[in-house]
Amino acid sequence: MSRINGFVGRRNFMKFLGVGGVGIAASAAGSSFLWDAQQAVAQQPASTPQQKPPSVSPDEAMKRLMEGNKRFVDEKRQIPNQSRLRLQETAVAQYPFASILGCADSRVPAEIVFDQGLGDLFVVRVAGNVASQTAIGSLEFSTAVLGSQLIIVLGHSRCGAVSAAIADDPLPGRIGVFVEEIKPAVERVRFKTGDIEENAVTANVQYQAAQLAESSTILAGLIRDSKLKIVGGRYDLATGQVTIVT
Repeated sequence: MSRINGFVGRRNFMKFLGVGGVGIAASAAGSSFLWDAQQAVAQQPASTPQQKPPSVSPDEAMKRLMEGNKRFVDEKRQIPNQSRLRLQETAVAQYPFASILGCADSRVPAEIVFDQGLGDLFVVRVAGNVASQTAIGSLEFSTAVLGSQLIIVLGHSRCGAVSAAIADDPLPGRIGVFVEEIKPAVERVRFKTGDIEENAVTANVQYQAAQLAESSTILAGLIRDSKLKIVGGRYDLATGQVTIVT
């Protein structure tokens, strides 16, 4: 019985995903789909959806992401894994090679800025890229169950959540909930030389990355077993470039 990162057996894994085991062949009947599938096969290697692909190491996953971001910045996007065939493959199972804890900001869609496609990334987005309990649980699933061996905590320039934490003003509704989780990072750099907002964005990425490992025994165990790496990145809204900050 196969295991993903040594945590969940195949039977439980399929229960998690809700895999049915039928449907791909029937959905391929239309001539339009057949043409699309042939085109997709010509552009990329075919894969068997039920078969788990080889594991992607943290370093290889990072390499793929940074190469994709460079294509995005250089306006040479390949827009991979977005064919109808890929849609059918990922309807059966998913094996994301990396996970992203990113900000909910509409200007930072991970699949676009890293030039990836369907099933490539497991993305959790919350304002301020905060490592909330629900975010941590989602990332435990992506690593221990789905087998992703890299998590990037992705902050960005001119982050409104970080600015709110710096201002420290009363906030309506539940906005203050996630802002409070950014304030410890802000206090680390409040009296540091340089632009406090830029310093706080970086400090928040580093703080949230540390929170992931410190708050989850599952993530900590995977790190200890060299099956997971957590890194931080900063996205520049003006240039589109991602810089690693941890």
